[in-house]
Amino acid sequence: MKKAIFFDRDGVINIDKHHVYKIEDFIFYKDVFKAIPLLSKFFLKIIVTNQAGIAKKLYTEKDYTKLTKWMLKELKSKKITINKVYHCPHYENCSCRKPKPGMLKEAAKDLNIDLKQSWLIGDKETDIIAGKKAGCKTILLTRTKSIHEKTLADFEVKTLLQAVKIIDGFVG
Repeated sequence: MKKAIFFDRDGVINIDKHHVYKIEDFIFYKDVFKAIPLLSKFFLKIIVTNQAGIAKKLYTEKDYTKLTKWMLKELKSKKITINKVYHCPHYENCSCRKPKPGMLKEAAKDLNIDLKQSWLIGDKETDIIAGKKAGCKTILLTRTKSIHEKTLADFEVKTLLQAVKIIDGFVG
């Protein structure tokens, strides 16, 4: 079985401007280009993202797909491969929207992933809960927010580079 690192998108990969679906609104965090290449090649890199804006009719599945293809191309141009992207286009009453672990479990089934040997990096408690429910180790990325007083996360850090160093410490 394979190991994976699951990344939330908005707030981890890019600045969360609430319902980001246009290329011109998508701004990568600079540390993404430094941190992700440091991860072991033995980890699959997977993005799991709630996209309720589709259900709310703020943008379409086509808009989301266009942005995702562009994002993956930009990452690839920096020698960063994301193995797969999963998204939940629903707003409620589904098994895939975080904090439910549906996207992680689907990835585990699709890609033969051992969730207990995998990590989830997210910027919201809903991400952490989904990771915990799936059996992953979790890292809450607080970036510009203050450290949460109460979280289920195994670790809390300010930068993606710090998260990668924690994972490397477990792997190395």
